[in-house]
Amino acid sequence: MRRTPGTRRTAVLGSAGALVAATLIAGAVAAPTANADAAASGKSATAARSGKDREARGAALAAQRAAKAGVDWQDCPADWGLEKPIQCGWVTVPLDYAKPNGKKIKLAVDRIGNTGGKDERQGALVYNPGGPGGSGLRFPRRVTTKNELWKKTAKAYDFVGFEPRGVGHSAPVSCVDPQEFVKAPKLDPIPGSEADKRAQRKLAAEYADGCQERSGRLLPHMTTPNTARDVDVIRAALGEKKLNFLGVSYGTYLGAVYSNLFPTHVRRMVFDSVVNPSTDKIWYEVNLDQDVAFEKRLIDWMKWVAKNDAAFHLGTTYGQVRAAWDKLRATVKQQPLNGVVGPAELQGYFQNAPYYDSYWVEIATNWSKYVAGDPKPLIEAASPDLADKAGNIAQENSNAVYTAVECADAKWPRSWQKWDRDNTRIHKTSPFMTWGNAWMNLPCATWSSKQQRPLEIRSHDGLPKTLIVQSTRDAATPYPGAVELHKRLKGSRLLTEKGAGSHGVTGLVNPCLNDRVDRYLLSGKVDASDVTCGPHATPKP
Repeated sequence: MRRTPGTRRTAVLGSAGALVAATLIAGAVAAPTANADAAASGKSATAARSGKDREARGAALAAQRAAKAGVDWQDCPADWGLEKPIQCGWVTVPLDYAKPNGKKIKLAVDRIGNTGGKDERQGALVYNPGGPGGSGLRFPRRVTTKNELWKKTAKAYDFVGFEPRGVGHSAPVSCVDPQEFVKAPKLDPIPGSEADKRAQRKLAAEYADGCQERSGRLLPHMTTPNTARDVDVIRAALGEKKLNFLGVSYGTYLGAVYSNLFPTHVRRMVFDSVVNPSTDKIWYEVNLDQDVAFEKRLIDWMKWVAKNDAAFHLGTTYGQVRAAWDKLRATVKQQPLNGVVGPAELQGYFQNAPYYDSYWVEIATNWSKYVAGDPKPLIEAASPDLADKAGNIAQENSNAVYTAVECADAKWPRSWQKWDRDNTRIHKTSPFMTWGNAWMNLPCATWSSKQQRPLEIRSHDGLPKTLIVQSTRDAATPYPGAVELHKRLKGSRLLTEKGAGSHGVTGLVNPCLNDRVDRYLLSGKVDASDVTCGPHATPKP
C-alpha cells in the first residue's frame, strides 16, 4: 500500500488479474503475548514465551555483531541510480532471529551525511516509504536534489535508506516470472458472473503457489516484526544508540511494531499516513476500509474535474464525470485500447488520483485528450512496458513482498463465502477498488506458509514522545487509523491536515505541517495538544 512521492508503486497482481495499488498497508505481526501465542498454537505459555525470548536474544546478538562490524560504505553501484556523495553498503541479519547463528541475509543500505557542521549533527534518520515492498534507497536523494522541505532536517541528520528483507537487492522474493506478471490486458477485476469469480480465485491460488515455489524458504520469515528487528540491527550498524525514524504508510506500522519491540531504543519517530494498528483490522479489515476510503477520494477528484470543466470538458457535475468514467470503462472492456489497456489497466492508472492529488491534472488531461480523439497519452500512461525488464522485475518483486508480508503477518479468512459476502456488500457503494483489492489479497486465503498473530500495539516504558501526521481524506490509510495509533501510544501528538487526502503528508508543501515536523525532528518538541491544519493547496489545471 505504499506510494509516496518519489517512490511510486502500482502493484499488479499478475496471477489474479487485478491491477490495484498495494495500498501501503502492510504487514501485521508476530507474537503479542505469551498467553495469546499459547492460545493460538495450543502450546504452553512457557513455550510461547521462550520462542519470543529466543527472537529477542537473537535480535540483541545480531545488533551486537552489527555494531562491531559497522558498514563498509562505498560508492553505490552504477545501476542503482544513486549519485555521489550518496554511499551504499550492506548490513547482515539472521533470516530467523530465533536462530541467530543460522542462515544470514544481507540488506542494502545507503546514506548521505548531514549537510550542517559536526556540532549540528544529531545522528541518522532512517526512512521507510511503505509497501510492504517499497525501497527506501532514494531517501538520501532528497539532499542531492535539494528538496526544500528537508533542508533544515538534512543539516542535522544523515539520511539513511534501506531495502527491507525481500525487497530489491535484499534477498529478493518472487512469485511469478516478471514479464508474465506485467502482461496485459488482465481480467476485469469486477466480476460479471460466478464464472468470473472462479477464474480470479484460481489465479489467486496459483499466485500463492508460485510464491511458495519460488521463495518458500524466505516466506515464513517475511514478517513485520522481523523487519523491525532488522531496523534495530541497522541502527546498531550505523553506530547509533537510539533510532530516529520516519515511516510513511506501511512504514507507520513498521514503526509501531519497532516501538513495541524496542521502546527504549527510540529517540524520534514520525508516523506519516497511518495504517490502523488494531489487531482486529490487520490485514483483512484494513483492506475493506481502504475500499470505502478510495471511493470517497475518487469522488473528491471527480468533483474537482467537474469544477474545472473549462479545462477538461468531461462534465460539469460529478454525475456527468462519473458517467464518463463508466463509459470509458465499458469501452475498454469491449475493446482494450491498443490491445492492452482494459478495465484492470485503466483502474491501475486512475487509482493514482485518489492516492495523490499531484496526479489529478495529469490523469484528467490524458482522459480529456482521449475523449477529444487522441488516445495515445492515456495508452502510454496505462500500458505495461515489456521492454523495461529491470522495472518489471522491480514491480513483480514489490508485489511479491506485499503479498508475502501481509499473508505472513496475520490470520486471513479461509472461507471464500466470507470474502464473497464482504466484498459484494462493499462493492455496492464502493465499486471503484473493492474487487480489485480483493483479488490482490486473495492469495492469503490459500497461503501455505505460517501466518502469525498481530502484535497488540501499545505504549511501553521508555518510549519518548512521537509525532503522528495524517490527512482526513487519505484513501490508502484512512484517518481512523491515525486516531487509533494516537490512542495506543502514550504521549504521541496527532497533527491533522483537515480536508485534504493526499497520501504521504510530510512530502507536501503546507507550512503548518512542515514547521512542526521540522521542530520535532530538530528539537524533540511537540505542541501541548493535538493540532489541526488546513489543507495544502488544491491543484490547478
